[in-house]
Amino acid sequence: MISEKIRIAQGAHSMVSVSPPDPEVLEKAIRRRFTAEYKQDILHQVEACRQLGEIGALLRREGLYSSHLTTWRRQREGGMLSGLSPKPRGRKVNLIHPLQVENEQLRKEKNRLQKRLKKAELIIEIQKKISQILGIPLKNPELGEDD
Repeated sequence: MISEKIRIAQGAHSMVSVSPPDPEVLEKAIRRRFTAEYKQDILHQVEACRQLGEIGALLRREGLYSSHLTTWRRQREGGMLSGLSPKPRGRKVNLIHPLQVENEQLRKEKNRLQKRLKKAELIIEIQKKISQILGIPLKNPELGEDD
C-alpha cells in the first residue's frame, strides 16, 4: 500500500490500472408470480417425465427450483386449488358500509352532546346554589320551571 503510493507520487501511476466504476445501475430484482394455470401445467409436465434427468432439465429450462414443485404439489394435494393462484400483496382492503360510518359519526356526536349536557346541568346546579346563598329568586318563564 505504501509502495503503491510512492509509485503514484513518482509518476509510475501508469502501472496501476484503475478503472472507473461502472455507471450502469442494475434494476431491482422483480419477484416472479406464477399463475394457477402455469403451476398446473408445470406439475403435469413433471408427472410426464419418465427418464432420469428430465425433471432437472425442465426446471433449468423454466428457471424453477425443486422447492417450487414441492410447494405446488402440497397445495394441490391439500385441495387448495385457489392456493395455486397468487394472492394480492399489500394491506387488505377494509370495506366499510356507509351506514357503519354514519352510525359511528352519530355515536361520536351523541357522546359530545352528553358531555355538553352534563356541563350545562352542572352550571345550572351551581347557579341555583349561588342564588340560594345570595337570596336571588330564579324563575325562568321561558322554560316553565319552578325549582
